[in-house]
Amino acid sequence: MHPDDQPAWTPARTAPAGAEGAVDAPAPRQVRRILRLFRPYRGRLAVVGLLVGAASLASVATPFLLREILDTAIPEGRLGLLSLLALGMIVSAVLTSIFGVLQTLISTTVGQRVMHDLRTAVYGRLQRMSLAFFTRTRTGEVQSRIANDIGGMQATVTSTATSLVSNLTSVVATIVAMVALDWRLTAVTLLLLPLFVWISRRVGDERKKITTQRQKQMAAMAATVTESLSVSGILLGRTMGRSDSLTRAFAEESEGLVDLEVRSNMAGRWRMAIITIVMSAMPAVIYWTAGLAFQLGGPSVSVGTLVAFVSLQQNLFRPTVSLLSTGVQIQASLALFQRIFEYLDLPVDITEPEEPVRLDRVKGEVRFDDVEFRYDDGEDASAAILTGIDLTVPAGGSLAVVGPTGAGKSTLGCLVPRLYDVTGGAVLIDGVDVRDLSFDTLARAVGVVSQETYLFHATVADNLRFAKPDATDEELHAAARAAQIHDHISSLPDGYDTVVGERGHRFSGGEKQRLAIARTILRDPPVLILDEATSALDTRTEHAVQEAIDALSADRTTITIAHRLSTVRDADQIVVLDGGHAVERGTHDELLEQNGRYAALVRRDARLEPARAPRTEPAGEPESAPAPKPGPKPGPEPAAGADSPGGPGQEASPLRPMESTR
Repeated sequence: MHPDDQPAWTPARTAPAGAEGAVDAPAPRQVRRILRLFRPYRGRLAVVGLLVGAASLASVATPFLLREILDTAIPEGRLGLLSLLALGMIVSAVLTSIFGVLQTLISTTVGQRVMHDLRTAVYGRLQRMSLAFFTRTRTGEVQSRIANDIGGMQATVTSTATSLVSNLTSVVATIVAMVALDWRLTAVTLLLLPLFVWISRRVGDERKKITTQRQKQMAAMAATVTESLSVSGILLGRTMGRSDSLTRAFAEESEGLVDLEVRSNMAGRWRMAIITIVMSAMPAVIYWTAGLAFQLGGPSVSVGTLVAFVSLQQNLFRPTVSLLSTGVQIQASLALFQRIFEYLDLPVDITEPEEPVRLDRVKGEVRFDDVEFRYDDGEDASAAILTGIDLTVPAGGSLAVVGPTGAGKSTLGCLVPRLYDVTGGAVLIDGVDVRDLSFDTLARAVGVVSQETYLFHATVADNLRFAKPDATDEELHAAARAAQIHDHISSLPDGYDTVVGERGHRFSGGEKQRLAIARTILRDPPVLILDEATSALDTRTEHAVQEAIDALSADRTTITIAHRLSTVRDADQIVVLDGGHAVERGTHDELLEQNGRYAALVRRDARLEPARAPRTEPAGEPESAPAPKPGPKPGPEPAAGADSPGGPGQEASPLRPMESTR
């Protein structure tokens, strides 16, 4: 299936989640869309329908057998007939139970498959979103949609749908049987049903509104938990003395959820209780009606018919109440489906073409052809981040991009692997527009080591093998040696089986950067993007890693984005960005001779260099948690138009756990 293909129940484009002015889909259209979720499982659902029909017929047969027992077998003393009818009642009960178990098994399986399809579709959709989506969306909100909203729909897609069909079938079959017994008593029984249906719809609308508010509150609470109980959040809260205020803020979120949960559970509860009371009283009404008709000389009803009718009436009331409750649940679930469909309807900005170009061998020439980029986030879409960028990096060559914070350096690096798409011009690899390349080719061609190192909560080996799942131990060791981290890993008690911890916080910033470099080296891409890749390293380690990078860069194209100019002096070409424009370009010596902005940046670095006094630690040993450094230090460049995620991962962790990796 083409990556941009979607299930039939996923429309192509609608308003993004949370967009102002977004209007809920009309209920009938949304219900049709929900029903399409079950389309791949039509065969199993047909079997469920047969089982439901068989169970309904079996249960309806019991009152008729009871009537014959009371009106014929017992009065006439026919023991054989009595035994046969009693056996029939037992068989009916057994068959009803067996059919019920089978339909529960099949319907639950179908429901869980639908849940799986929804979770996978939402996750796959989010994986294809551009980086801009995640810079403006709280992680907890995304997690809440997948966990809470889809989890909240479990009852609807597993049991509610089957319950709806089962109860509806039972109601229809029971009404037909009641009419066959006595149409007059049936009319009395059904007199109040329209009122009950109207009440249940009102209750359902009320619960739907409350459910929408509740899910938003749960998402807000999940976002608070995700942000404040992460390693970075705990460090920030404690070092800022805000732990108590964070606890109070969470308590307020939780208090709001308590009120919504109570309102959700109590919405319409009294009205539904009245329905239950009235239905429970209906047998007395039937007995009274039959007695009144007999006293007034009307048509009499036999005892067997009366008992059988009341039995059917109870069979009618149970599924009717359940059916009304199911309708209320479905109306409340529409709010959950709406929130999920909002994510499924998010427009995917970066897509693979229908016939993508696949390159067996990438040489690595990178060309920026009159590149323009601007964020189209509705806030300041007119402000161009990059304008008129014309650059060519020959295969195996090196380009350094420098400039002040906010000049667009990191954004330029993001355009090569298509984390963003250009809004003007083109970025080409070996003469092919990256927008025309297959995702697989582009992923194999471009490797990125960013200023924010991310490690999974897994072992060192697992983190490295994320780049190459089939890598051998020898390949892992070779990549780690090239990144100057092998000796440190080997010195750990568990070696490459050491768990790095949440976001790698058991390792210092420099160790994490070297692990990230090793991971990219293992991938061996022909084009390498280094976005402040050595920003967290001390001078000694930076020099060692830079030597390894220089050696590896001999056969690959390297684009280095840096604040510290000591890492880019030997680049084949240096470009100075300022305000989104390439204001200077040339080699280090050529730019110094021009005595322009690059020369000013070099002088700035020279003044700041004494403030970056290196730690003196033995070569090959891990650096310890850094002490506070005097003097200013250039921070990581945020993506233009949005705050950079940042976090403690940029520096060695200020609080190392007692079970230190060293």
